[in-house]
Amino acid sequence: MAERKIFAGPRVRRLRLSLGLTQTAMAEGLGISPSYLNLIERNQRPLTVQLLLRLSSVYKVDLDQLQGEGGGLAVQLREVFADPLLAGEIPGDQELVEVSEGAPNAAVGMVKLYRAYREQAARLSDLADLLAREGHQTSLAGTRLPMDEVRETLERRSAFHPRIEDAAETLTAQLSAGDDLSGALKDRLRTSHGIAVRTLPVHAMPTLRRRFDRHSMRLFLSERLSPADRVREMAQELALLSFGPVIATEVESFAFTSSEAMRIARFDFARHAAHALMMPYQAFLSAAQKSRYDIDLLAARFEVSFEQAAHRLVMLGRPGGAVPPFFLMEADHAGNIIRRAGAQGFPHARFGGRCPKLSLHAAFAQPGQILVDRVEMPDGGRFLTVSRTLEGPKAAFGERLRRTAILIGSEWDAAAETVYAAAAELPAAGVAAGTACRLCERQGCLSRAEPPLTRPLGLDEMVAGLSAFDFQG
Repeated sequence: MAERKIFAGPRVRRLRLSLGLTQTAMAEGLGISPSYLNLIERNQRPLTVQLLLRLSSVYKVDLDQLQGEGGGLAVQLREVFADPLLAGEIPGDQELVEVSEGAPNAAVGMVKLYRAYREQAARLSDLADLLAREGHQTSLAGTRLPMDEVRETLERRSAFHPRIEDAAETLTAQLSAGDDLSGALKDRLRTSHGIAVRTLPVHAMPTLRRRFDRHSMRLFLSERLSPADRVREMAQELALLSFGPVIATEVESFAFTSSEAMRIARFDFARHAAHALMMPYQAFLSAAQKSRYDIDLLAARFEVSFEQAAHRLVMLGRPGGAVPPFFLMEADHAGNIIRRAGAQGFPHARFGGRCPKLSLHAAFAQPGQILVDRVEMPDGGRFLTVSRTLEGPKAAFGERLRRTAILIGSEWDAAAETVYAAAAELPAAGVAAGTACRLCERQGCLSRAEPPLTRPLGLDEMVAGLSAFDFQG
């Protein structure tokens, strides 16, 4: 095995300066020339085993100290420079290592400042939510990534997009799919656009779910996808080809600040269009009302997935319609929110969605099971929530399955007509939740993960509460 070279010039220089030695004096003590020591300090020569031993014996240096922790500090600096605020100042890995090794104290200071900045940004965001809940509008938004801009913009607006619905309705009438939507989509792509659809094995597309080859005019789909997901990919491609200008107009109406944000939004609206093609508005609305919004029955009726049927329910919020104003959110094991949407916009101020007591998080312990809750908020608001895990693309043996959870909900009064309302009436279904720990003032909460912004911590050496973040009333 090749010996790992150790470039530790900045650490050798710091050692020399801390001892008050010149390069000539240290070089003499190590038995090397001053010019060679100069090259070592400038990282143009590595430390040899003999030099490491001499440094250890002559200057009583711990060898681990010379190897240092610059790599770990460089990783932390990489996190700092990944922030969108510094998007135009991204240094290379070698530069980060040089900073972390050449000026470790300054690098640590940068990391501390960045973490303080992120903490203050989080507090400002929570404060903005608190003020919004009380009816005060704020403009505390900081620098955002394009993906964050799209998500935050769309989740505050209705998921019903009339231009896309009208265009999808027109195309649906032309398809005449009957009971074979997959076949109708393939035929339309072939006859109208000259595109053939093929499903490829994993080894041919190991990291892709879909790829359109413009040269051969073929749309390749991964065999990892479920039948419903393959249909969605074809419907999305057809929507972009058939009424791309309509989707572009919808994107432009949101006035996103960058071309990257517009591209991301275009993809999101194309997926909306795909759902509208797979589950035509009037047919889906009629079936939803007759089944009392039973998501599993709707998924079976239209041969779609649970996630697709739930997302379509959220899209039914036509102004003046008699449909419960559903909203949904999706999260992963770690609690990262992947998306939010709502028929009237996601209810941030009243529901929040960041409470660990929500069934969205409990669903991972019961994969495939539907969990129904009656969620009661601190302000007295009540919601019906339905949660279930979702399986991602098929995983090969040895691969870790991607699993997320989805929560679809509605305000309690509007949810009475759903099939889930009776189950939510049961005493065990009641959950006393909050919008988020920082904004929740429920005392004695076993699930509290952070102290509230509005109360000082009630730390007492003589009394220990149920939560590590107990606060004064």
